[in-house]
Formats: sequence, C-alpha cells, structure tokens
Amino acid sequence: MKIAVVGATGMVGTVMLKVLEERNLPITELIPVASERSAGKKLSYKGNNYTVVTLEDAVKMQPDVALFSAGGDTSLEWAPKFAAVGTTVIDNSSAWRMDPTKKLVVPEINGDVLTAEDKIIANPNCSTIQLVMALAPLHTKYKMKRVVISTYQSVSGTGVKAVQQLDNEEAGIDGEMAYPHKIGRNALPHCDIFLENGYTKEEMKLVKEPKKILRDDSFSVTATAVRIPTAGGHSEAVNVQFENDFDLAKVRQILNETSGVIVEDDLANNVYPMPVNAHNKDEVFVGRIRRDESQENTLNLWIVADNLRKGAATNTVQIAEYLIEKNLV
Repeated sequence: MKIAVVGATGMVGTVMLKVLEERNLPITELIPVASERSAGKKLSYKGNNYTVVTLEDAVKMQPDVALFSAGGDTSLEWAPKFAAVGTTVIDNSSAWRMDPTKKLVVPEINGDVLTAEDKIIANPNCSTIQLVMALAPLHTKYKMKRVVISTYQSVSGTGVKAVQQLDNEEAGIDGEMAYPHKIGRNALPHCDIFLENGYTKEEMKLVKEPKKILRDDSFSVTATAVRIPTAGGHSEAVNVQFENDFDLAKVRQILNETSGVIVEDDLANNVYPMPVNAHNKDEVFVGRIRRDESQENTLNLWIVADNLRKGAATNTVQIAEYLIEKNLV
C-alpha cells in the first residue's frame, strides 16, 4: 500500500502523518509531498526519514492513495492528475465537497456510499464533521426540521499564520496579521470570506454539507461562524428542532451509544466539553444537553472536537481505512 500525503509539511499534513502512525495503516511506501520550495526536505515517520517530493514526481510514483491537504487550488489542479494514474484521492479542501459527482464522507455516517470507482473523495469541513457526528443518530430517531448553529472556532482552523498572530499578540510582538483585526481577547464573526448573501463561506459550508452527508435536504440549517482566541479545537452551540418529540434520557443514551461520540454532561461537577480537553483526541464531545423551553420538540447541544484531528486529518485517514477494509483500493 503506497500512500502519499500531499501538503505533508503543513499544519494538517503534519497531523495526518501522526494519525497514520498512530493507527498503523498497512503502508509499504510513504510519499510525503509538498511545494517546490519544500522538496528535498526530510520528514520523520516511524523512526525513518523520508524525502519530500514534488507533486509532479508523486504522480509518477502512482500511489494507491493520496491524502490531500494543500488547499483548494492545488486540489483542483492535481487531484485529477493523480486520479488519472489510478490513485484514489481523499481531499481535505473545499474544492470537491459540493461537486455532485464526488462523495462527501464521514465514514461512521455514510461510508457505504463509497465504491472502487470513486477516485476523488471529499473530506467535509471541520465544523461540519463534528456537527453531523452528533446529529446523525438523533436525525435517524427524531427527524430534524431546523438546525441553528453558532460556532466558536480556533485560530488553528485558519492555519499557521493565524496561530502565529495569536502567539505574537500574547507576547506583545508586532507581526504579520492573518486576520483584519486583532484576535487576542477578541471574537471575530468572520470565518473565511464574505459572500453576496452576507454569510461567510464557512457558514454556507455548514448549511450545505450536512444535507449531502445525511442524504437528506428536508431540514433547514442556518449558521453564524465566529473565530475566537483559542489555539485548537472548535466548539458549536447547536439548536435543533425535530419533527418528533424526544426524551432527554433517550437522547443521552443514543449519543452515548454512538461510535466516536462522548457525552460530557455532569453539571453538578462542572463537566462539559471544552476545547482544551478535546485537544489531540479523535472523539466528538457533546454536553449541555437540554430542552429548548421556548419551542416544542427542540434541543440545545454544545459540541466540541479537535479540528485538526477528527475535523481534518483523522477523518481523512478513516476514509482511507474504510477503503482498505472494504477492498476498494
């Protein structure tokens, strides 16, 4: 099994290598791939050093699977070139997510849509992944009608430059700005770029992607995405109106029994999900589970996950695991 990691020197690519090592995929040859300026660098994996190669060289090596996290433009240009030589591409950018000819996959929810013919597979947005992990089993049981999401997203979701901006601000250093404003001791209702409808791209990803993953557009979604000065981990306040009424104890039971979800909801002992506790973990944490007393059949949830792991690298690797397990690559 020859696996390429495209964007191997970047923030998500580095975590992908770590997750691949932890989960011990049956890799016979690892191909770390990055831009021309990073080519020739050495990366360590399982105690061995590997030389970073260019995209052009990687295509010639015809990997079985290529995990992409190098940005949308790179994915649009290079994913088809890898697919043309028989490589299955799992792409972490937004490039292919809403393409009707491409699958958008969270393996625990809709891995069954994948076939051996799928050569470019899209990994959902980080905020979408943690959202659907918690909502999918509840939708199956109670049928969602409307979802209102407010996010509290870490600077790591923007990238290295944003993490550096926060570090610089905390150290009192004037440096390069990833955001149009300071982020320390602040909250920016501005994740990604603004669109003509007044929403950001991040907010519209949350509106559209869950419907594609759940194969159901019967429910409506609206979102406000906010960047906050946490180094890692995204949080979401989620209000869900269902077609059918629910029992809170049953809701907790359903979530407890969902693979990849952990309920942290012990208010007497101040136990609830927090980004600092989700750090470096693959699970999605759910708490503050309570009925919305202003509207019938409506539930409030607080959902937290490590955006670089389950929100990006881990989900990408899990798709690869699913393909290998089902003999689809």
